[in-house]
Amino acid sequence: MQQSIRVYAGRCTVSENDATQDGEVVALVKPDNTVLVHDASGYQPAAWLTRADAVQVERDEGGFRLRARKGGDSLSLSGESVGHAEFTVSPAGPRVGTCPTCDAALVRERGAVTCIGCADSFPLPRDATITDDTCEDCGLPTLSVERGDHFEVCLDRTCESLDEVVRDRFAGRWTCPTCEGNLAIERNRGLRATCEECGRSHVVPSGIVSDPCACGLPTFETTDGPRCLDPACEATGAH
Repeated sequence: MQQSIRVYAGRCTVSENDATQDGEVVALVKPDNTVLVHDASGYQPAAWLTRADAVQVERDEGGFRLRARKGGDSLSLSGESVGHAEFTVSPAGPRVGTCPTCDAALVRERGAVTCIGCADSFPLPRDATITDDTCEDCGLPTLSVERGDHFEVCLDRTCESLDEVVRDRFAGRWTCPTCEGNLAIERNRGLRATCEECGRSHVVPSGIVSDPCACGLPTFETTDGPRCLDPACEATGAH
């Protein structure tokens, strides 16, 4: 679904909570209901309200009134209208490929890859790198990520699941030092290695598995150096 920014320009009284300003301003209402009011000076808005719960606009032949509220905060504009418009917008970011659905650009923005044409969007792990390769099945780019080993999978999790790839590689290979049960790989507020017997559970970090930690859990070589699967473990490196 296409999104749009609404623009209202006029000679207005701007009220932001208890503060009032008068002037010729331009107000922008973004798709997430963020309202930005710009005057002639600088880059920072003269007034704003982020992600309002509701935005109401009333217009007549000569003027308009805009009201926005979020909790106990409010922002309103009222006055003479000199123009209004609505423009289609999309996410913006570095181009990482071409959408196989509509041939528009795919851009990386705010933890996702999104098509600026049809708006298809795919969430990304924070540490993922988008490769120059494309998936043979769906045509989307692939992503490169480290979860115990280096994996390259399709951007679309419904086409190729990173969870399943990591599970196939490591499920049952690690042993719980508490009860010697096998560690399963599951999705629960992150990709986790969880003991099937006692429930001990740790997030699988970004890195490559190296020698076992002295505690019995695997050690990961990360960008910050070696660390145990258990982030609270003090035995890492004490082999």
